[in-house]
Amino acid sequence: MKKYLIALVPVTLLAVMGLRSTSHSAEKNLTVAYKFSEDDLKPTETQKKVEELVTQILTNYHYRRVPLNDSLSSKILDNYIKELDGNKMNFTKQDIQDFEQFRYSLDDQLQKGDLTAAYQIYNIYRKRAKERFTFVNQLLAKPMNFNVDEVYTPDREKAEWASNKQELDEIWRKAIKSTLLDWKISGKADTSAVKDLKERYSRSEKYFDKTKSEDVFQQYMNSFTESIDPHTNYMIPKAAAQFNQEMAQSFEGIGATLRLDGDYVTIIELITGGPAYRSKALKPKDRIVAVAQGENGAFTDIVGWMTDDAVKLIKGPKNTIVRLKILSGDAAVGSVPKEVRLVREKIKLEDGSAKKDILEFTNNGRSYKLGLITLPVFYRDFEGSRKGEGDFKSTSADVKKFLTELKAEKVDGVILDLRNNGGGSLVEAVSLTGLFIPQGPVVQRKHADGEISAEYDRDPSVTYDGPLGVLVNRFSASASEIFAGAIQDYKRGIVVGEQTYGKGTVQTLVDLGRFLKGEPDNVGQLKITMEKFYRITGSSTQHKGVTPDIQLPSGFSAEEYGESSQPSALPWDMIATSKYTPSADVNEQIVSSLNKKYQEHLKSETDLKKLVADFDYWKKAKERKTISLKEDKRRKEIEEQKKRNSQDLAEELADVEKPETKTEVKTDSVSIAQAKQKAAKERREKDAYLKETERLLTDYIFLAPSNGIKITQNKK
Repeated sequence: MKKYLIALVPVTLLAVMGLRSTSHSAEKNLTVAYKFSEDDLKPTETQKKVEELVTQILTNYHYRRVPLNDSLSSKILDNYIKELDGNKMNFTKQDIQDFEQFRYSLDDQLQKGDLTAAYQIYNIYRKRAKERFTFVNQLLAKPMNFNVDEVYTPDREKAEWASNKQELDEIWRKAIKSTLLDWKISGKADTSAVKDLKERYSRSEKYFDKTKSEDVFQQYMNSFTESIDPHTNYMIPKAAAQFNQEMAQSFEGIGATLRLDGDYVTIIELITGGPAYRSKALKPKDRIVAVAQGENGAFTDIVGWMTDDAVKLIKGPKNTIVRLKILSGDAAVGSVPKEVRLVREKIKLEDGSAKKDILEFTNNGRSYKLGLITLPVFYRDFEGSRKGEGDFKSTSADVKKFLTELKAEKVDGVILDLRNNGGGSLVEAVSLTGLFIPQGPVVQRKHADGEISAEYDRDPSVTYDGPLGVLVNRFSASASEIFAGAIQDYKRGIVVGEQTYGKGTVQTLVDLGRFLKGEPDNVGQLKITMEKFYRITGSSTQHKGVTPDIQLPSGFSAEEYGESSQPSALPWDMIATSKYTPSADVNEQIVSSLNKKYQEHLKSETDLKKLVADFDYWKKAKERKTISLKEDKRRKEIEEQKKRNSQDLAEELADVEKPETKTEVKTDSVSIAQAKQKAAKERREKDAYLKETERLLTDYIFLAPSNGIKITQNKK
């Protein structure tokens, strides 16, 4: 996760503090006997200065204060090799053995501004890749036999490195054969398939040749920064400019941040409120394998494309249609890509305001009226706040208005939906909590220097003190975790859903040009972790996130998604507890009773049983590591998966996307509003997590009738 779930705070500390070099006890030979050839990519003098500067900043001011030593050097080497060749398709075992000479010297080279090892490794990788392109062309000149009973293992991350070139040739032969077989089964003619695959690798080779020295530098520096912390990154000037543009401007497209990961253009982040976000059909780590324009346009294969070129196909004028073939990040081996249809829109980063709905629900023989507030992000107009505008837009102001309206409509309880809410304004997380509790601490912050402070709700009034349910999932993070954790700690409501993401850190953006003035080249930016969040109980939100009171089935494992999936993630720990007074709304007995109710629902409710069955199916499918390269067997594998997709996922995705088509046909505001309202209702009816939260909240109201809504506590 490079740009996903980021909280940024203004940088002031580094601008006034001097930088010092770290001492190192072990003196090593820093000279690498390597001469760059004319065709090699080489580091610039400016890059060497940036390397040394970044090293000083990280070793002196990063929250973790990781010592720059042999242990870190070893991690950097492993990270860099994985970043270059994570699926072990280019390097041989001998190459890896040759790189061992750098295992315990990269730390010293970083301090000295020495980039020789970084570029030597990359240039060897470049040479090996060109050898692979040559081999592919030779292989595609020969016919393939699809009647041989053999298998292919696409995921080689945990495999051994190929012993020699011949073993690597065999791995590539099977990889190419697998692609050709899938295309053959899909109906593509053999000659067309060979032609398209030749073009794919020819295009990849051209992109490879366009790689610049600055691209290698960024890749190596991030192998260093991410050895310390997954949210600390170095951005070359081009990447920094793009990052700043995305933070400040709007653009037309599907609303997704993309990055090249291996051969695939991969979704890193969904922009809140955009078409991709609202479709519910895409998520981080999904890979885009093909793009088509309009309802009937032919798909263009983009595997091996550079991100910038892929984006040109995906972006486009608003109200136009783009169709994507998506290979899910958690897809089983040999999965068939699904098609997702989106209507491009004008995307603004401030989109995604809170929304209010009324839900009618029957449980325990009684009808309930529930308020639903969906919060995609914690937003705040900082400029309006700074100017003292009384009506500046903010999360807490919008939600307060909704709560007042819901009380007037005499709802029996409120659900706050924080699913896929990646965070945002810390101020708003604190203010939102204050709408549900009397004054008190909401979150603690520990700074890089060890100082601990707390953020308080200082308003004694309570906007809403009735039954409350907070719905979270694996992608609820940062500010969402602060709010959900505070509600849970104050025992103010029940938290339902999946374990949250576990991002409990704050990043500062540093313009390196402030330290390296007069350089002929721009030097980029550094995003560095300098704070950590803690709940008022003293428990960190880092790594573990928030564990719901009632934990629903999940298709996302902690090993693959969330902070705990990052090897260099800062650990969970505890500090002292803040002084706070919990309410009596929720207790252990109530939570225990609700979990028993949930176990009963698992046995009786069709939507939950289907959800569990689907997760069990995909879990078993993912355990399969190989796919057949024999045509008749592979056809059976694909047909089985297509049948499952058509039964489960395709219908849901089609229903989600229908409203987009209607808004194109009827463009008046009333028709659009009605279509969106109808679509939202249809989605809620199919939303197993929301339906179960409705059941549990009404069970909670039934079990604790004294918690009925009170509307008197609005005064200061």
